[in-house]
Amino acid sequence: MIKVIIIGSGNVAQHLINAFQNEEKRENGIELIQVFSRKKESLISLLPLDKITNQFSELLAADLYLIAVSDDAIEEVSNALPFKNRLVAHTSGSAPMTVLNSSNRRAVFYPLQTFTKNKAVDFKTIPICLEAENDADFELISKVGKLISNQATAINSEQRKALHVAAVFVNNFTNHIYQIGNDICNEHQVPFAILKPLIQETAQKILELTPEKAQTGPAKRNDQKTIEAHEQFITDENQLNIYKILTQSIQNNGKKL
Repeated sequence: MIKVIIIGSGNVAQHLINAFQNEEKRENGIELIQVFSRKKESLISLLPLDKITNQFSELLAADLYLIAVSDDAIEEVSNALPFKNRLVAHTSGSAPMTVLNSSNRRAVFYPLQTFTKNKAVDFKTIPICLEAENDADFELISKVGKLISNQATAINSEQRKALHVAAVFVNNFTNHIYQIGNDICNEHQVPFAILKPLIQETAQKILELTPEKAQTGPAKRNDQKTIEAHEQFITDENQLNIYKILTQSIQNNGKKL
C-alpha cells in the first residue's frame, strides 16, 4: 500500500480524501493514513478523529505528502514540515514546483477540475497533471494518480501554468458570463432556466467540434445590425464593455496582426 498524508482541509483536500478512501479497499492501492487540518472539526464528517492532526510535529511517516492549501500558503506549509528527504507534492495549478522547500523531494499532483464542497465528482474522469524532480518519485505519484483517475499524465510547470490560464477562461470566466446572463434575465423577469438547454448543447458541442468550428452568433456572422441593437439594449456599462470586447475578439479570431 502507498501511504499518503494530505495537508489541508479545503475543497481540493476534501475531494482527495474521498477519492483516496474509495481506493483504500483495493489491494496494493492507497492508504490515507492521516490528514492535517488546523481545525480538526472541519473534517470529522469525513474521517475518524484519530486520523486528523493539527500539529506538524505529529505527522506520521508516509510515502507521499500532498499539500492541498491555497497557493499563497504552500510555501509556509512546506517550510513548516518537520522532516527532510521525503516526497512532498502540492496540488496547485499555477504555483511552480520550486515553491516547495528543497529539503524534501518535490513534486506536483494537480487535479484539473473545479471543486465545490458537498458536490460529488467522479475522480476517474479528472485529469491529474504530474511533475517530479526524479524518475522514481514520478513513478510513485503516477501510480497514485492512476489509482484514482483514468487520466494521469506528465505536465511540466510551464505547461501547467498555461493549462491553468486556459482553465480560468473556460471555467471561471465562462461561469461569470453565466452570471451576467442570469442578471439580464432577472432584470427582465425571464427565468434563467430557459437558457439551460442552450448551455448544455454548447458544452456538448465542444466535445465533438473545435471551438472555432463550434462558434456561432452575430459576431461570427458579422451581423452588425444585431450587434448594434444589442449594444443599444444593454444599459449596464460593465456588461456593455464585456459584450464589445468579446464581439471584437470573435471577429478578430483568425486574422493576422
